[in-house]
Amino acid sequence: MSLIARLRFHTVDADDNNWERPAPTGDELRRDVSGVGVFLLVSALALELSRGFGMVAADDHPVWVQHAVLALLILPLVLRRRFPVAVMAVMSALFIGLSLFSPLVSLQLSYQVAYFASLYSAVAWARDRRMLWLGTTVVVAAMTLWLILALTVANTYDGILAQAEDNVDFSGGILDPLASVAIYNFLVNFAYFGGAILAGMNSWRNALQRTQLAEQSEQIAHQADELARRAVVEERLRIARELHDVVAHHVSVIGVQAGAARRVIEKRPDVAVESLRTIEQASRQAVTDMRNLLGVLRSESSDPGDLEGGRRRPEPGLDDLEELTRQHRELGLAVSVGRVEDVPGALAEISAPLALSLFRTAQESLTNVRRHSTAGSAVMTLRTGLAGEQRWVELETVDNGMPRPTPESGSGFGLRGIRERVALHRGTAEIGPRSEGGWRVRARFLLH
Repeated sequence: MSLIARLRFHTVDADDNNWERPAPTGDELRRDVSGVGVFLLVSALALELSRGFGMVAADDHPVWVQHAVLALLILPLVLRRRFPVAVMAVMSALFIGLSLFSPLVSLQLSYQVAYFASLYSAVAWARDRRMLWLGTTVVVAAMTLWLILALTVANTYDGILAQAEDNVDFSGGILDPLASVAIYNFLVNFAYFGGAILAGMNSWRNALQRTQLAEQSEQIAHQADELARRAVVEERLRIARELHDVVAHHVSVIGVQAGAARRVIEKRPDVAVESLRTIEQASRQAVTDMRNLLGVLRSESSDPGDLEGGRRRPEPGLDDLEELTRQHRELGLAVSVGRVEDVPGALAEISAPLALSLFRTAQESLTNVRRHSTAGSAVMTLRTGLAGEQRWVELETVDNGMPRPTPESGSGFGLRGIRERVALHRGTAEIGPRSEGGWRVRARFLLH
């Protein structure tokens, strides 16, 4: 199996050809610059040390030219993680050209390590994997061309061959010197290039696995929060039913006793007094039970994050959409918001409960894009209109991405919540892929 085929095979095994490794941060780029600077100084020192035992004695270029050749190959590594495939292509051309120009400098260890680093970085950091296939093909072709030129045009190994021929004690091997040099260098370079590519693939797969684990952790936390919220809602519904039963029971008792007291108040005052006493006790017990149940509700909803200055924070509305989109922009999703009113001021007349439902729909739509899509941008539009005699307000969110393959699917609570909010206002919801690509969430709420 060829190196390119193995690269493609391993990437498919990663089960996410659409995944793009996040670009390096500013700190990582600064470390690249300082690391290349240190590597350049060490390489210059190594070149001078090799000059001391005659390794580059046969090179007739000036000393500064030799250092320039070495620096020219090393300096592109500054951008190896920012533009990995481009750096690999540039360094492949430099590697061949500079090797032909100064064969002895090309034998420096730092010269070889620099090119190894460019290959490794391309495979490890390339965000466009299809472009990487093309780049890898160019690299393999460049490696073959370089070997051919080194054995023919560049005369890189003439000294080795001449030494073998002039040595009277040389007994030879299984092949003639030229064939031995060619095959030996082919095997060394195959291991060299193959090692760089395989190491890069391993780094890319590890980065993918770390990203998937982080997404799974975030998803599990989100689902746990959602399940906890639903448990609270169910508990509140249970308390509401109990509150209904308590109130209904005590009100029924009060009604029966009040009717009995009305009928006997003139003929049997003592019985009427007893009925009134029962009414008094029932009303007090009803108030006590209601306070206890409402106290449970207050304790469950007393999240410190919901309080502002000792009072409950106002529920978000349409005015908070800009802040919501700003938060998502900071997380890397380019969001634009548009408003289309069929009648000027129509959006300002929307009630607070409906505005809250619109905000929650926008919140869930953008979260869904960021977590489950490859999209880098989204467009959100808020519209009002009239269908017959019924007025409506519509929130539409569209993106330009594809569903992001993940090992675990979402809980579905978010999109289900959008449909439930829309149904509460007797509206309609359209959620799914668009024919022209991307994903759409369109929720139309009817105005009361």
